Amino acid sequence: MATLKDIAEKAGVSLATVSRVLNYDKTLSVADETRKKIFEIAQELNYKTVRNRHHAQDEKKERLKIGLVYWYTEQQELEDPYYMSIRLGVEKECYERKIELVKLFKSGKKQEDVWVNDLDGIIAVGKFSRDEVESFKKITERIVLVDYTPSDEYDCIAIDFRKAMVEVLQYLVDLGHTSIGYIGGKEFVHNEQQITDERERTFYEFLQLRSLYNESFIWTGKFTAEDGFRLMKEALSQPERPTAFFVASDSMAIGAMRALHEEGIKVPEEVSLVGFNDIATSKFLQPSLTTVKIHTEFMGESAVELLQEQIRSNRSIAKKIIIPHEFIERESCGRVNK
Repeated sequence: MATLKDIAEKAGVSLATVSRVLNYDKTLSVADETRKKIFEIAQELNYKTVRNRHHAQDEKKERLKIGLVYWYTEQQELEDPYYMSIRLGVEKECYERKIELVKLFKSGKKQEDVWVNDLDGIIAVGKFSRDEVESFKKITERIVLVDYTPSDEYDCIAIDFRKAMVEVLQYLVDLGHTSIGYIGGKEFVHNEQQITDERERTFYEFLQLRSLYNESFIWTGKFTAEDGFRLMKEALSQPERPTAFFVASDSMAIGAMRALHEEGIKVPEEVSLVGFNDIATSKFLQPSLTTVKIHTEFMGESAVELLQEQIRSNRSIAKKIIIPHEFIERESCGRVNK
C-alpha cells in the first residue's frame, strides 16, 4: 500500500506538504501544478488494475482518435479529484491501446467551443444536458457517457448508487444509529437544471420506510472539502445532532471531519462518518475514513474499451455498463454509545 512518504518522494516535495495538500489545507501556499501532481501521484500509487491488458491485436489496427469532453474545470478537479481519477483511467487506457486522445476541459460555466472535427468518437465525463450531448453528435455519432445516464440512447459507464446507499445505511443502522444525517452536493447541467442525486433520494426512501428520516438532518452545497467543513459546522450548530453522517464525497468528508475535530467532537466515539468514492486521501485521515470505493480509473478504462468496441462493431443498440462498488470499513464508524 502506498504511503505519504512514497508520494512525497515521487513528487519531490516534503512529507508535510503532501499531508497538507491531501487534507485540503487552504493555508498552504503551493502552486496548483504541485497540488495536481501530488493528487495524480496519490491516485496512481493507490490504483490497482482489475483486469489484464491484451491489446496486441488493437495495436495492429488503424490508429483511432477520440475526444475526451470533461465537464469539470481543471481548478474544480483539484477541489474534488473523483473526476481526475476517471480522466487518468481514460488517458492510461488510450496510451495502452495507442489511441490518440484530444482533451477538452470546461472553461468557467461553458464548454470550450474549440472542436476537432476528425474524431472517431467522444467520451463525455460528467453531467451533460440532452442539448449538450446532441451537440457532440454533430462531431461524431460514437459517444460514451461516463458517470451519467440521461437516456437509454447512448452507451454509458455508470455506478449503482442506490445499491451502494442501501449497503451504507444498513451498515449504520446495524451499528445502532437511528439518527443519521446527510451532507451532499448539488449538481446542475448547463441550463441550471438540477440533477437528481440517487444517493440523496435513496437516503430519503430507506430511512422514511423505517420511520428514521428527519428532513432537518439534510445539508447540501458543493462537492468540495470547503463546503463539507461549512455544512458540518452548520449541522453542529443545531440543537439536535445526528450520531452518524453519510457524506456524499470523500472530499466533503475530509472537510466535515476537520469541522468535527475543531469542535472537539470525537470520531467515531461521538459521531460516525461514512464517505463516498475512496479517493487516495481517505486512508491517510485520522481516523481513516470508512467509505464506498468507486473504481474510478477502471470506469475510465472501460469507457475507452466500450467506445472502441462501439466504433468497430458498428452496432445500433446502446450498452450500459454498471461498475461494481466496494464498501471499505475503516476507523471512522462505531456503535452508538447509549
